[in-house]
Amino acid sequence: MPERAASPTLALPYAVMIATPLFFSTNIIFGRFVAGETAPFVLAFLRWSAVAAILLPVAHARKGPMLAAVLSDHWRLLIALGALGMGICGGGVYLGLTHTTATNATLIYSVSPVLIILLERAFRGRRITPREALGTVLAFTGVAWIVLRGDPATLVGLSFNPGDLLIALAALAWAGYSILYRTEGLGRLDNLSLFALVAAFGAVANLPLAAIDLARGEGLPATADAWWATAGIVAISSLLAFSGFQYGVRALGASIAGLFMYLMTPFGVLLAVIFLGERLAAFHGIGIVLVLTGIAAATLPAALVERLRR
Repeated sequence: MPERAASPTLALPYAVMIATPLFFSTNIIFGRFVAGETAPFVLAFLRWSAVAAILLPVAHARKGPMLAAVLSDHWRLLIALGALGMGICGGGVYLGLTHTTATNATLIYSVSPVLIILLERAFRGRRITPREALGTVLAFTGVAWIVLRGDPATLVGLSFNPGDLLIALAALAWAGYSILYRTEGLGRLDNLSLFALVAAFGAVANLPLAAIDLARGEGLPATADAWWATAGIVAISSLLAFSGFQYGVRALGASIAGLFMYLMTPFGVLLAVIFLGERLAAFHGIGIVLVLTGIAAATLPAALVERLRR
């Protein structure tokens, strides 16, 4: 795949993909308010059913006939996207986090951009350039440095349990979702309309397990603050975050967009410092520099890199 030349038209996609990991990272902050009282698949169902309820009427008004055509032609693919991106990567992640530590989950999930590149190489014959390989290594090293708190010896103490396996499955599911989202037939719809369809299928994917908890009278947020946090997950962590990522995948490709998701770790650290009062340590700074350097090395257009060398 030839590398893109520097172009003003790429400014918006790159700006969106810098902001998108920040939107995704807010899920960690909002999730603190609801994790203890909301069942994992109930939370995921509330999240994606709300997104679908907001977007589907708009999508139908704008692209009604095309929406129906894509639904008819690609309903199996839409089921897969909903199950991968909102089921396994929704309720599955929330469930995994009840059995494993945040450090384990962050470290395991951070391999998803690497999995995107490897899956594209395996199934679509995509060539991995040396610069992309170097950038991937640097970015992953930065993420690992942060989650290991600057002490590689911490890796020895990590243990794996069913929660870890669920997070690993989610990382693989996210990579598959990112690639399938670019399927040619889906390109007939704009980002908003396609996202609305996928969100609806994501709500359906979470419904069976959510229904079990709801039938038991369990899982719904119990306080006003918890409902506000859930609303934040819908508006920022879902609508803004996923819309930004879908746009980035289409504009830059799954591999490039995936690399930007490494920014979730430094953004998550900064949000924790600002909103949770956690202390910023030296290893955070080193990790953030490595992540930003890796993303720049792997994603900057070739023409711009050549210009910077002069």
